[in-house]
Amino acid sequence: MKILLQIGVVFGLYWVSQCIELLLPIPFPASVISLLLLLVLLLVRVIKVDHVREKADFLLGNLSFFFVPVSVGIMNYIGLIGQHVVAFLTVCVVSTVLTYGATVTAVRLTLRLMARKEGRS
Repeated sequence: MKILLQIGVVFGLYWVSQCIELLLPIPFPASVISLLLLLVLLLVRVIKVDHVREKADFLLGNLSFFFVPVSVGIMNYIGLIGQHVVAFLTVCVVSTVLTYGATVTAVRLTLRLMARKEGRS
């Protein structure tokens, strides 16, 4: 029953984010909106981490499986990618560097916040 509740929370947030996406005047992915909603709900403690932990662990453990269809789908456009290989590689390199930078910043911030929290306890 606990797993069903967690699935309900995840899909409920996604459904709400799809409704929000329809109301927005600019295109914005519902998946990003749902992540932001989840973050806000976790920060204001409306949802506890235990409400989504098992389902999140399952999804993270099988994350590579979810990229298989996307990777196979890219093969349909190999000719187009070949025509714009320089732009494609530039986007890949820049996005990789930005992702690494954001990850480093997030980890450093998390470690700093954890150290500050341990100092208070």
